[in-house]
Amino acid sequence: MAQRLNVTLAVKRLVRDVAARVPELEHVRASRVLVVAGEARRSSRATIRPAHGTGRSQTGRPVIRVKGRRILYVVTLRPLWFLASTPEERIATILHELYHASNRFDGTLHRGRRHARLPRSRYNRKIRALLRRYLAVAPAEILAPFGHEGVVRARMWLERPGSSRAANEGARKVYTEKQLFYGLARMRTRRAARP
Repeated sequence: MAQRLNVTLAVKRLVRDVAARVPELEHVRASRVLVVAGEARRSSRATIRPAHGTGRSQTGRPVIRVKGRRILYVVTLRPLWFLASTPEERIATILHELYHASNRFDGTLHRGRRHARLPRSRYNRKIRALLRRYLAVAPAEILAPFGHEGVVRARMWLERPGSSRAANEGARKVYTEKQLFYGLARMRTRRAARP
């Protein structure tokens, strides 16, 4: 039997390739990004969350380590990413989330690239421009998994890190591979409407 597509690994490979080809995202380090599949959150296809940082709200937050490396950001793929997206929308979603990360890539979000500060229409125009440029140079083998149809493997939390308050109340302070597992998710690819 053929091995199922590991979609979270495919996203990590995309992140690594994007950082090598898109100057605006060259500060991104794929080894410091954890990609997981998670629950629905309104109409969101994905979210990026600092895994730790230097801000006041980050103090005391649990540490996440995977393969001994400290994770700085967690990208969570939501059900709409799996079930109601074209391949291009999936890739654009990852670019969108990475663009929120600070240029210092230190586990914080870029202040000027939050939706509260930058109108969504301007943000989306910027992401569309990055997507066009990236798709023009991206290797086919990096793009292929995003058009997959069927059941895939994806990393998921067995036990998800809580808030800094939970960490201070006796919860786990370090999360590793032991709190992650590979689950199955269905991927249904929407085809783009023809112009």
